Amino acid sequence: MGLSFTKLFSRLFAKKEMRILMVGLDAAGKTTILYKLKLGEIVTTIPTIGFNVETVEYKNISFTVWDVGGQDKMLVLMDGPVLIRPLWRHYFQNTQGLIFVVDSNDRDRVVEARDELHRMLNEDELRDAVLLVFANKQDLPNAMNAAEITDKLGLHSLRQRHWYIQSTCATSGEGLYEGLDWLSNNIASKVRRKRWVDFCSFLDSTLLQIGNRARLFGVQIFNPVIVKRMYVWLCKILLL
Repeated sequence: MGLSFTKLFSRLFAKKEMRILMVGLDAAGKTTILYKLKLGEIVTTIPTIGFNVETVEYKNISFTVWDVGGQDKMLVLMDGPVLIRPLWRHYFQNTQGLIFVVDSNDRDRVVEARDELHRMLNEDELRDAVLLVFANKQDLPNAMNAAEITDKLGLHSLRQRHWYIQSTCATSGEGLYEGLDWLSNNIASKVRRKRWVDFCSFLDSTLLQIGNRARLFGVQIFNPVIVKRMYVWLCKILLL
């Protein structure tokens, strides 16, 4: 039991780590966003073939962000040519948050973006991932606003999914950290709920063991009601 409490306290004070997958069509601004968050500056990018991965530190949270290439083109490997986008699924495992980047100025391909997004969300490995949509390139005069992007992507149909759309400009950084705030809060909330379930299971098992041992010796060494209240109180503090 002492070890279990040690784990709980370590969870409370340790830096939170989150695994984020960032995808979207090519030229949506994914790599620019990644390095704006990582370095705080604009970098010259080329179309990503494969992936970039970086750790972004923000508000005592360590985001491992995978920026996966979005071109709908063939990649020549030793085993032969393969399409790039179908490779996305190899990065799905253990993903807690999905960032989908949309070029708000590209009206011609917004339907293509919608289809790719919904295809991904149907994957079983992403069923628990929260969704953050970056409506990027809002600085351009012909850019669709967040409400229009929401409609075009069919986000309101995602009734079983926690999602949020944030207007962004990757080059200036506008909106990026607001999006990260939403993402971190929602992932943390899901983690807390899981910990609560795990702790309640641990609590019930522990109290049962203590009660069984007490009855074995024919004594009542504690008031079960008071002990359970103390456990619940401690649990609420640890999982805030």
